[in-house]
Amino acid sequence: MNCPIPLDQYPQVLLAHGGGGRLMHQLIETMFVAAFQPEVAWCHDAACLELFSDRLAFTTDSYVVTPLFFPGGDIGSLAVYGTVNDLAMAGATPRYLSLSFILEEGLPMETLWRVVQSIRVAAEQAQVRIATGDTKVVDRGKGDGLFINTAGIGTCEPDSAIGPRAIQPGDVVLLSGDLGRHGVAILSARAGFAFETKIESDSAPVAIAALDLCRQVPVHCLRDLTRGGLASGLNELALATHLAIQLDSAAIAVPPQVEAACELLGLDPLYVANEGRFVAFVPPTAAAAAIACLRQHDPAAQIIGTVTDGRPGQVILQSPLGTQRLLDFLSGEQLPRIC
Repeated sequence: MNCPIPLDQYPQVLLAHGGGGRLMHQLIETMFVAAFQPEVAWCHDAACLELFSDRLAFTTDSYVVTPLFFPGGDIGSLAVYGTVNDLAMAGATPRYLSLSFILEEGLPMETLWRVVQSIRVAAEQAQVRIATGDTKVVDRGKGDGLFINTAGIGTCEPDSAIGPRAIQPGDVVLLSGDLGRHGVAILSARAGFAFETKIESDSAPVAIAALDLCRQVPVHCLRDLTRGGLASGLNELALATHLAIQLDSAAIAVPPQVEAACELLGLDPLYVANEGRFVAFVPPTAAAAAIACLRQHDPAAQIIGTVTDGRPGQVILQSPLGTQRLLDFLSGEQLPRIC
């Protein structure tokens, strides 16, 4: 008898195809990349493009988070921060955003106004301008209240080459802060869980910290840790580079309240989404200066691992006892609709 739920081939789209794990990676590679044939350097959070005499970064994203408001943020600020963070991961200074609303008939105007005001404040904080946009309204029951689509443009340094192709064996992996707060905050708001300590999302712009790092040390690659968390983000980079990434579990900061919530709910915090965290890959000679720079922005920043040329395409987590664990892509979805 065949398994009724095959792991690799699905005749229909599942929520897991948008969850940042193995199925989303397969969907992107076998359908979108195969069809559109993008340049290898474009397969990153933002694509750096040569236009006339300028070098620009360009990215796009959509936001379908539920609920619309959650501890530490909402869909409006999340749309701004998520887009500028993708630009920053290409080493670009965010400049302009487009903003398109898909509104469901019956959405309270007061709710829309709160989201718009949140976007205004977030754009001011991130130092970007809303340059253009669009609005569509769909039938009642067809839009889940509000969806937002964005595109972002930033300016790159002329000699910048930040991306997966620049990662080298021996590179040090740095993490910009603690993990897991966004995903747990969304889950608590969605399911009505009341933990002893309130857990707020880490949703925030990271461009200031990322660009500060790029100015102070040679940075090979940056990656923000959204859907699929730290584990999925590093797996994507390991596969793209055909290198291995060795992590020290004791160096990875997970807040005690997040760790307790994940243990209670059967979640792995290394796969839980973040919206204000990134990893940086720098040469070993720059590691000390890089971590000192990141800790000026977040004291929880840590050196968490290194890149090796053994076990190509794999991410290995080493425990304090010396045992090793393979961190693979998730096949399913821990928590959908988190961004």
